[in-house]
This record gives sequence, structure tokens and C-alpha cells, in this order.
Amino acid sequence: MKIPVTDIARIIDHTLLAPEATPEMVTRLCREAEEHGFYSVCIAPVFVSLAHEELSGSSVRVCTVVGFPAGMNEPDVKAFETDLAVRRGADEVDMVMNIGAAKAGNWGQVGDDVESVVGSAAGRPVKVILETCLLTDEEKLRACEACVAAGAGFVKTSTGFSHGGATEADVRLLRAAVGPDIGVKASGGIRDYDTACTMIEAGATRLGASSSLKIIF
Repeated sequence: MKIPVTDIARIIDHTLLAPEATPEMVTRLCREAEEHGFYSVCIAPVFVSLAHEELSGSSVRVCTVVGFPAGMNEPDVKAFETDLAVRRGADEVDMVMNIGAAKAGNWGQVGDDVESVVGSAAGRPVKVILETCLLTDEEKLRACEACVAAGAGFVKTSTGFSHGGATEADVRLLRAAVGPDIGVKASGGIRDYDTACTMIEAGATRLGASSSLKIIF
């Protein structure tokens, strides 16, 4: 199915999380997001204030990451990161789940971790990065259950910093697990129009991409 590029652009989080990112690169990212109608920019916490200022008066949202990229911070630390990001102008938060807790089957710990961020986000959407390439299908399902119970607005496939990114199979699995009312964000390895369409058709309602311009052109 052909999806209009304008419709795809409206669900893209235009992403720059490379450690070598500079303020000038973030400013350019914001200008691109405004010009092409992307949903948000997704940037490191140190750039939230800059992005908020650059996008003032725009419909483009500011998204940032918490516990990124490993997810192995204490819940209090993630909560503090979230609170600081919100105070600096973040509209959405993409947090990395405690992957080790998930692998150990400590689902209460996973849920508490997510709840700490949801509480600090104060009603703003929280997307929980599962890092699906590190989980079994059963762990993915259990993680989805824990995230939904903890109040997450989205589950998300990947950070883009591990050995795998979004797959059609994982997006379908996450969509089936969370049902129709929770968002699914596909992220990691989405570099062209056809892949973006595949992820949307599989059930993704948001895309994370650093190759956003290649997707729509």
C-alpha cells in the first residue's frame, strides 16, 4: 500500500542522538522538522532547552531520552532526568527499560522503573524502549504488559545503539500485545520509504529515524 509521504512525515520523530551531535546540528534538525512537517525532534537531554527555544511557536514537539542507551539507571535517576527535561521544555520522553530486570524476570522492577518516569512526566507521553533485539518473544510480551500497567503511552522497539533495530515481526508482536489504544514506535534501521511503510502497515503509529529526509524524498 502506498502511503503519502506527508502522512509518514507526520508520525516521524526526527532523531539526532549521536554522541558527536553539536548545537548547530540540533538547530538544523529543528529547521528540517519544521520545513517537512515531522511530528517531533528527538534529541539528547542536553539539547532540550535549545530545541524548545528553536521550535517555539511551531507545532513540532520536543522529545528526549531518559536512561539512554542502556537503561541501567536507578528509577530515581530516571525520574530526575525526566523532571529536568520537562522543566526545560520536553513534550515527550523516550525511556529505556531496565533490560536486565526483564531478562531476570523481575517484572515488578520493570514496572516500577516505568512508573517512576510516567509520574515525573506529569501527563506527557512516555515511550518505553524495550530493545527488542535483546529479548525473547515471551519477554517482549511480558514487557508490554508491564509497560501498559505502569501507564506508558507507547512501547518502542529499539535505541538504535544495540545490534538490531525494528523488524516487521516485532512491530506486529508489540501491536498485538498492547492492543489498539497504546502507541507502538518503530525505531532503528528505518532508512527508506518502503521500510517506513512496512512498519506502519505492521502497526507502528510513530517512527523514529535519523534518515527522515531519505524516507520522504
